[in-house]
Order: sequence, then C-alpha cells, then structure tokens
Amino acid sequence: MNILITGGTGFIGSRMALKALEAGHLVRILGAENTPAEKCNRGLIESKGVEVCLGSVTQSATVESVTKGIDVVFHLAAAQHEANVPDTVFNDVNVGGTETILEASLRAGVSRVIYGSTIGVYGALEGTIDEESPLNPDNIYGRTKLEAERMVVSYANRLSVSAIRISETYGPGDRRLLKLFKAIDKEVFFIIGTGKNLHHLIYVDDLIRGFFLAAEAERACGEVFVLAGPRPVSTREMADIIADDLGKKVRRVRFPLFPFDWAASVMEATLKPFGIQPPLHRRRMDFFKKSFELSADKARRLLGFSAETEFPQGVGHTSQWYRQEGLL
Repeated sequence: MNILITGGTGFIGSRMALKALEAGHLVRILGAENTPAEKCNRGLIESKGVEVCLGSVTQSATVESVTKGIDVVFHLAAAQHEANVPDTVFNDVNVGGTETILEASLRAGVSRVIYGSTIGVYGALEGTIDEESPLNPDNIYGRTKLEAERMVVSYANRLSVSAIRISETYGPGDRRLLKLFKAIDKEVFFIIGTGKNLHHLIYVDDLIRGFFLAAEAERACGEVFVLAGPRPVSTREMADIIADDLGKKVRRVRFPLFPFDWAASVMEATLKPFGIQPPLHRRRMDFFKKSFELSADKARRLLGFSAETEFPQGVGHTSQWYRQEGLL
C-alpha cells in the first residue's frame, strides 16, 4: 500500500513509519521539525527510505499534495501538550486540520482514513471504560479531539473511516516518560497523592498493530475503538516496575495532591497569557490524578486485536532504548 502518516515525525508516527516499511509498504509522512526529537525522528525515517514532507495539516495546498496517490491515511497530527498557546491553535490543528485531511482524502480517492483519537475524550471516569462510556473531556485538547472524532465518523457515508482512542503509549522512541525514568534512576521521584490511580498503558508496537488491523478490516468502517494494554497499573506499581528494571528504589514518602494541583493552576493562569510554558500545569498533574481502566473487547471482536506486551516487558525494551540513545 501507499501510506500517508500525518504527525509522522512524532513518537507514534515515526515508529509506525518504520513498521510500515518493514511490512513492505511505501510510506510518506507529513510532519513538523519543531523539537530536537522530531528532528532526530525525521533523520531516522528518512534514512530508511521514507518520503518526508515538512508542513502542517492546516496547510490546504500541502495536504492536497501529500494525499495524491495514497491508499491509506493514518491521521496522527495534533496539538497536544502545548500549554503556552491559545485555544485557537487546538481548534485550528485538531479540528480544522482533520477536516482538511478528510476533504483532501475524498478528492484523492484514498481508500481508508484511520484517525488517532484519545482517551482524553472521557475526561475523568470511574469504572471500566469502553466505547459506550460517557464522553466528558475536561481540557481543550480533549474537547477538540472529540469534535474531530465526531467529524471523522460523520464522513463514513462518503469515505471509509475509523477512529482509535489511544491510551497512554510508551516504548522505544517515547520521550514523554523519559522524565519519569530519569527521576527514578536518580532516586528523586516521589508520589503525589495516593499513588493508587490507574494507568492503562499500551506498548507502541501493540498500538501500531491495532491501527493496521483497523485499516484492513471491513467491519472497522465507521467504528470507534479503544486500544489499551493487557492490564492497568497504578502509579505506585508503575514506578516500582520501572525502578526494578533500573535497579533503583522509589521513595516511600507521599505528598498531598492539593498544594501541587493549586500551584499548577496558578502557574497556568499567570504564565499562559504571556506565552510562557509553565513548569507545572494541570495536565501534568493528571498523571497523579486521573484513573483509567479500559476495555478493548470491541477491538478484540471486530479487529482480532489483543495487546501482547505486558508492562514490565515493555519497560525493559524502553529503558534499553534510552540507554542505547544515551538518554538515560
């Protein structure tokens, strides 16, 4: 197949590009080079034979060009972790950019579009979460991703589309959890709150396999799927597993959540109007607050998907990659 991956210089997109090449597909990416990580990812995938186009999904002419001759689009590009930009950026990229991709895909005769959504559309929910659970995003990222997801599904009568709600993703290539690994490696990490909130992570290779299954299955058309790893782990268990892999110990001391949550809110309110990235913000505190236990039963039934990588095994692969790259 001829594959286009938007957000292809990011963590998931760049790993997806490499996996697609291994499977014999021709791969084109649309991505940015705004960070050292994106620059590194671009160099890696370009050296393997991926066609790289630097640009944004908000640029109609660029999107029109990169969708020509494409069979399958994996749309991963998004404004996500930026805490120092106005809400209009999230709307322009996540909603407007998705519409641009869909319209260009229609004109180009693309066979399938798979949209990378997020479990952020749920906000904070108790109990086991699946595709039928209530949707209540609690930040601009989640709200705009939900709006884009609904737009994608609305195109199902004109275009073969699916949406995948991505849970916390980790593995080789990920730099988001690198801060956690480093803090544990230096034995300076500590728990904020109870440490009992759950993270239902998914290893990057399992996630990518789910995306490809969605691209191949006719029953996936017009459907939304949750993809998650074999089982959830608490913040405390997550830290202990990483510490065990690194041969370190996690401090048993815990700090109350309220002062940090309050400080994050104040920093956001004070610094965001000046375009300054707060050192601590509310979405970062979600790591210690939000709890997710996800069901991938629908993906199992319709796609034949099952996550194969248990968290301790995935942590081992991830820390090995960090060491190889000189990051840890």
